[in-house]
Amino acid sequence: EVQLVESGGELVQAGGSLRLSCTASGLTFDDYAMAWFRQAPGKERDRVSCINWSGGATDYDDSVKGRFTISRDNAKNTLYLQMNSLKPEDTAMYYCASRWGGSCGGMSNFEYWGQGTQVTVSS
Repeated sequence: EVQLVESGGELVQAGGSLRLSCTASGLTFDDYAMAWFRQAPGKERDRVSCINWSGGATDYDDSVKGRFTISRDNAKNTLYLQMNSLKPEDTAMYYCASRWGGSCGGMSNFEYWGQGTQVTVSS
């Protein structure tokens, strides 16, 4: 019933930019915090960024601070990740995920996940 669908991943040269999108259905979108995770081959899945229910609070992994910007449009049930100054180490499968309660803090899990979109940054 709940469905998260990512789009926007592609091959890009180092230093370039991409914008990822994630469209949600089957849930009340503003009841959920939303986050982007990524996983590269042979590595653990890491949280890249999170945004609370309203968009008023965000957090970022240190590896992307100053380069990536997370945002959401609750009227469109859509999450975004603007990725600038891309580096080869950003190459990964990127997933969006949702967390009921609306906050990026606390210890609860992200319950719903998308299928992923591949970002490849060439050197």
